[in-house]
Amino acid sequence: MIVKFLSYLIPINIYKTKSQRSKTIEITWANGEMVLDTKNTNYSYGSLQRILRYGLLKIGFSKIREMDRILVLGVAGGSVIKTLADEIQFKGKITGVEIDPEIIAIANTYFNLKAVPNLEIVIDDAFEYVLKTNTLFDLIIIDIFEDTKMPNFLFENYFSKRVVTMLKNNGFILFNTMLLEPIHSDRNKKFIREIDKVLFSVQALKRVEVHNELILIQKNN
Repeated sequence: MIVKFLSYLIPINIYKTKSQRSKTIEITWANGEMVLDTKNTNYSYGSLQRILRYGLLKIGFSKIREMDRILVLGVAGGSVIKTLADEIQFKGKITGVEIDPEIIAIANTYFNLKAVPNLEIVIDDAFEYVLKTNTLFDLIIIDIFEDTKMPNFLFENYFSKRVVTMLKNNGFILFNTMLLEPIHSDRNKKFIREIDKVLFSVQALKRVEVHNELILIQKNN
């Protein structure tokens, strides 16, 4: 494909639209791969896929492969779901929660997300979904952004306490955060301090792809 070849020289935009939730959404060929971006940041594939893949590697691909249920809060273009399905070959159930139906339509059209057979997409607010679900998960991936901003509720003590109750024993939470200002580092430290260290093990994977920090939580037996 000539567009793919040319993208190694210069990014080539092939689609641009606006979403009520995500504002500007662009599909671009860059360095030989198709990525989904908003106005100021990469939303799916590209660097974001590498960031979450790094966190999944820390958990262990073989361990993930043996899991039964995975929850993805914040689907966007579905790059982490493609990593789970295509590279890790996870065969259990994946539930993806996304507030923006327009971005799911784009993910289906350009990235063929609908072809993942073990994926269920739920169009809902992540906070509302977390409050009402009774399902327990082996792995919860939190990857929620509005362009470069992260909703405040993600760092509220009530939310973190609720999410950890949704884990099975030895289950994991992989929380992708962005550090653009010193206050963001303080925010993450406060979030980590509030996790019960008797019931859960917590570590910060710092400065992944420059501006991201992954918080990895495991529920102890």
